[in-house]
Amino acid sequence: MISSFNLSKLNDLLKDFYNLTKIRITVFDDTFHELAAYPEHVSSFCQIIRSDVQGEKECQLCDANACAIAARRHSPYTYRCHAGLTESIAPLYLGNVVIGYLLFGHVFSYPSYEEGWTQIQQLCENYAIDMDALKDACLERPIISADYITSASHILEAVASYLCLERMVALKQQELPVQIDEYISSHFTENINALSICTRFNIGKTQLYEIAKQSYGIGIAEHIRNLRIEKAKTLLLECPDLSIAEVASKCGFSDYNYFITVFKRLTGMPPKIYQKNF
Repeated sequence: MISSFNLSKLNDLLKDFYNLTKIRITVFDDTFHELAAYPEHVSSFCQIIRSDVQGEKECQLCDANACAIAARRHSPYTYRCHAGLTESIAPLYLGNVVIGYLLFGHVFSYPSYEEGWTQIQQLCENYAIDMDALKDACLERPIISADYITSASHILEAVASYLCLERMVALKQQELPVQIDEYISSHFTENINALSICTRFNIGKTQLYEIAKQSYGIGIAEHIRNLRIEKAKTLLLECPDLSIAEVASKCGFSDYNYFITVFKRLTGMPPKIYQKNF
């Protein structure tokens, strides 16, 4: 874990979110380990699903997969879980590093109880659970509209931003992922790559790959390319007197044609057109 949470303040914030939305909210650290939740107890629906070994396993896989997708998107991700309830997850970032996740979930979002139960029954038919009890648990849950979920997701994102801005989450600067992120952020315009980073920190490519996947949701090379293109976009707009070749060089691209290719692939247009349009 590369972050430390002020759990007292965090629990107060989770309680406020629940009082406002009546939706359970959970905090995971960067390794997908649950740190806090409000209310602490899970719903009867989830208890029934998790009473089955395979159901419990699918819950864990579903949470981990949602965390990974949210990290790649750099924004909240709303989805239906493996058992048919709606959830939304927002990544917590400090700089470019994922330090945790906020998730609200177990929401029954269907046009009617009949339609919802039909889909949930099909999704859960292979679990060794009491289906009558599961149906009763469905009927206990209020029907939540898609608009309400969207609004709650926006609040979730605001809570995530608040956690970071107020420094309720503090990075442990000595941790390797943070050191790597700081190094890349300071040197991405230079001639660096996965091999040079591994050499710099005396680690193997496999370890670097795992750190990149956890921190950025993408590979190191792709992350460096993205940083370079973002800098190129800034230079194109703020320094129009620079030639395209000069912009490429200042952003760490030694091959002019490769820069044009990458820029067009990521932005949908060549550098000159981007500069002209914006």
